[in-house]
Amino acid sequence: MSTSGLSLRRGGRADGPVLVLLHGALGNGDVWHGVERILAERWPGGWIVPDLPGHGRSPRLTHYSYGRQATEVADAVSEHVRPGLPVHVLGHSLGGAVALALASGWFGLRVSTVCALGVKHLWSDNEKAVVASVAAAPARVFASRDDAVRHVLTVAAMNDAVDPGSALCDTLVIGDADQWEATADPAALSVGAPDLPGLVAACRAQEIVLAAGEHDPLCAPADLVKLHPEATVLAGAGHCPHLQNPEFLWPLLDHMLLSALHLSPDARSPLRT
Repeated sequence: MSTSGLSLRRGGRADGPVLVLLHGALGNGDVWHGVERILAERWPGGWIVPDLPGHGRSPRLTHYSYGRQATEVADAVSEHVRPGLPVHVLGHSLGGAVALALASGWFGLRVSTVCALGVKHLWSDNEKAVVASVAAAPARVFASRDDAVRHVLTVAAMNDAVDPGSALCDTLVIGDADQWEATADPAALSVGAPDLPGLVAACRAQEIVLAAGEHDPLCAPADLVKLHPEATVLAGAGHCPHLQNPEFLWPLLDHMLLSALHLSPDARSPLRT
């Protein structure tokens, strides 16, 4: 737990480049456990994995916005970064939008490289209305753990990547007997649709990577490429590549690693599509 209040986990070395991993809506930092096993073998520095406000073990907020989320993350991360060390941020879905906000430099954290994975770009009016309705309503209560888990996995588009009986799902819901609900605060969804073009335009990181799984039902790769022609499409992946197979993310992590080691653009390995 940081003094800012966010729950976070740290790993790796304290004297190398810092990688911040930000999870998506209704998830928590535990979604990155598989990626952390790769980092332990291949990343030369440390990593920080927060639970975003209103998620996991982090406290809830009275109101949510991308700026407020970025402020909380910046304050928490800054406590654990030595002066002069480069900071690289990889965020998924909601966390990807927060990552881009952090990379604007408006929140006091200097971000060298940012990667936003699976951030939904195009929203219909109906989709916006549905999310706003869920965010404004009291938390849904379910009669069983399994029903609550299925709800969370469906809303978060994790159902094709996560076993409902897994230890991760035990952290996504809370309850007892016949009263179960999502651990995450449904009001956290009130951030609504991110202004992805605006966030990209405001980014001051040395390098920005937008990415999506080839079969992502929320962040259609074709739409992402129209916005950002250099976007990376992860072959065979869905909305949650890090949960399907953490190795899906290695092209992104490898690219960030080479940036962290200050290799010239010509020396970087190309991202696979």
